[in-house]
Amino acid sequence: MIDVPLSVLDLAPVAANGTVGEALRHTTELARRTEELGYRRFWVAEHHNMPSIASSAPAVLLAHLAAHTSTIRLGSGGVMLPNHAPLVVAEQFGTLEALHPGRIDLGIGRAPGTDQVTALALRRTMEGLSAEGFPRELTDLMNYFSGERPGPITATPGRGLQPAVWLLGSSGFSAQLAGLLGLPFSFAHHFSSQHTIPALALYRQHFRPSRFLDEPYAMVAVNAICAETDERAQWLAGPSTLSFLKLRSGRPEPLVTPEQAAEYPYTPAEREFALARRDGQAMGSPETVRGQLTDLLARTGADELMLTSMVYDVADRVRSYELVAEQVVGGLRRQG
Repeated sequence: MIDVPLSVLDLAPVAANGTVGEALRHTTELARRTEELGYRRFWVAEHHNMPSIASSAPAVLLAHLAAHTSTIRLGSGGVMLPNHAPLVVAEQFGTLEALHPGRIDLGIGRAPGTDQVTALALRRTMEGLSAEGFPRELTDLMNYFSGERPGPITATPGRGLQPAVWLLGSSGFSAQLAGLLGLPFSFAHHFSSQHTIPALALYRQHFRPSRFLDEPYAMVAVNAICAETDERAQWLAGPSTLSFLKLRSGRPEPLVTPEQAAEYPYTPAEREFALARRDGQAMGSPETVRGQLTDLLARTGADELMLTSMVYDVADRVRSYELVAEQVVGGLRRQG
């Protein structure tokens, strides 16, 4: 049974024969429709130097999405803190919170969301790019919002305008830190499924009640592609699987069509990688996806699921979320 809130993670996928402008318009269309369907939140993720992803500037994109929606929570899934000065993040998300109070989530990640050369181009120095600096920079960011440690710098906007802060992770580091700080935690099951259960256990084990949460709150992000049949869903999943393979092999490119993905000459090793990529995810007909999501909830005890669908055609992407809302769970608005 799927009795937890459902949310959306979108990467503004860029089609091989499309434009960045079209990709961003499609993300806006998806945000509006998922709001109508009753999804709880809509997040966009920071990635750089990736031709298939247009969500490289979350704060800018979220301002646009907030202006075109009215009730759905909007957030970053996430902002990669090593790429930015904490003061800049506080000012950007303080601005968003001031303009759209009570609707903004600030999901924070420790990885750069790109390769090291691009990360250096963003930061312009190696300082802050290591994992060791992350807790300090997170503390600085939180202090800019709270103003608890007065100093010569005041984040304006920022101070007194703290959005809901989440920590994101694909391993145990951020899980433990989120627990120690008493923050909600979102795990990237969609690309690190083998670490999901251990990371959630670490989060719950280390959780300390805070001014943010009395009890742990864990969200799991999962690839979810729902279509009328299992075969159709697997067909639609082809472009995202191939895109991830190209990325991991150092050859990133825009999202190809399902027909082009089906024609790709996979080697045996690549085929094995592609099959492993889909393991533990949710792809199929409404009945199949219901079973897969129910199983994921049983294994993780997640308090919320965040679905992400890298599908070539926006109509198929929208339809996937409609099928989940209307046929997999039978109406999201009853979930509260």
